[in-house]
Amino acid sequence: MSLPQPVPPSWKDLGKSSNDLLGKDFPISSVALEVKTLTPSNVAFKVGGSRDTKSSLITGDIEAKFFNKPHGLVFTQSWTTSNILKTQVEVDNQIAKGVKLDLQTALTPDTGAKSALFTTTYKQPGLHTRAFLDVFKGPTFTADTVIGRDGFLVGAEASYNVTEGKITKYATAIGYSAPEYAVTLHGLGNLSTFAASYYHRVNPDVEAGAKAVYDTRASPSGNVALEVGAKVYLDSAAFVKAKINNLGVLALGYTQSLRPGVRASFGLALDTQRLNDPTSQGAHKVGASFTFDG
Repeated sequence: MSLPQPVPPSWKDLGKSSNDLLGKDFPISSVALEVKTLTPSNVAFKVGGSRDTKSSLITGDIEAKFFNKPHGLVFTQSWTTSNILKTQVEVDNQIAKGVKLDLQTALTPDTGAKSALFTTTYKQPGLHTRAFLDVFKGPTFTADTVIGRDGFLVGAEASYNVTEGKITKYATAIGYSAPEYAVTLHGLGNLSTFAASYYHRVNPDVEAGAKAVYDTRASPSGNVALEVGAKVYLDSAAFVKAKINNLGVLALGYTQSLRPGVRASFGLALDTQRLNDPTSQGAHKVGASFTFDG
């Protein structure tokens, strides 16, 4: 008798463990601040901002999110310093169990630019599928599906331009996920780019991962990119991360929970091939991130 199958990850989350290990908690190139609060009436507010350490450009946004859990409704409104108004409406498990509807819109009053993306998601044990309709771009219809059984995952994605009447992109992936490790292979960009990622929880305090990308369109001397990294928990409130790529860029990250809801992260990136180069000041980067979650 087979065991009950869990809901597999969505297409965008295939290889997520490795991507998070190598991509998150390295706040280089900027100093960022994020403040989150939640009111008793189920309204969440978030204010975020960042200052680019190279250009000194400051960007930010303010967001309000309303939750109506009995009706599975989430309404989000945000406004950015680029004067972009964004709205998102989510309805989950109301039409049918496992079905989620999502509408995201954006409007730039200065230029009149607008976008609207309608998403339908269906989840059940062993299946996770999504369909997107980009109303103003094309319109373009995109669908992806991930099927999972006993840890094995198979996924595919395709986009169809309604106006042109042709498939504009397609991709596929296979993988295996276990509690301690995960392996994923992607064929992206109409199967012109191939990526392999690996994640391993060595023990409760140590995680390791790697990712390789092969681009068939690049020159032979630069068509393979490789990155490896690790994460080590110092205690229950702090961890350090390190990664290095085939170009010799070493990135370090340190994250500390100062108290419940307050977290600080610091990042440093060094071009190890230009450490003794007096003109390499711009090649090295440093940054920080502070989060207050009330």
